[in-house]
Amino acid sequence: MILNNLLLLAFYSGGESSGGPLDVNPGVILWTVVTFIFLLLILKRIAWKPILNSLNERENFIKDSLDKAETAKKEAEKLIADNKVSILKAEEEAHKIIEQSREYAGKLKSQILDESKTQSKKMIEDATHEIERKNAEAFSKLKDQVADIAVQAAEKILRENLDKDKQIKLVNSYLKDLSKN
Repeated sequence: MILNNLLLLAFYSGGESSGGPLDVNPGVILWTVVTFIFLLLILKRIAWKPILNSLNERENFIKDSLDKAETAKKEAEKLIADNKVSILKAEEEAHKIIEQSREYAGKLKSQILDESKTQSKKMIEDATHEIERKNAEAFSKLKDQVADIAVQAAEKILRENLDKDKQIKLVNSYLKDLSKN
């Protein structure tokens, strides 16, 4: 404050000059230089260190941020490379699984075909045995019917010939010959 008062006093007590804006007044120049130097000294003691400290802190913060960004970039690149490797491994495993599935499907197909062939052969054999059994049964019924017809025919013949015993023996021997065939 004192300095400002002195400056104002020197400025207004400068004498009786014409006072044009471009006039050179050595007293004003001297006091302006003194005031400027005085302000520089005050700023150096009071404000310069905090300003420099804050600039240094800002510079260090920026350096740290750049280092962290570089580290993060390297880690991201490493993760990307790891992901590519993982993707390639997953694709290989998928191809293996698909190939194994195809092999399994082929084996299963051939197994099913073999089982169906076996079942169809068994069904054909069962049907053949059933047909043979039905044929034997039908042949047996046919024999019985032929025997009945023969007995009836023989009865008619015997009634006409009156020798029933001879005719029965004849029919029985005939039936024995049929059963042998």
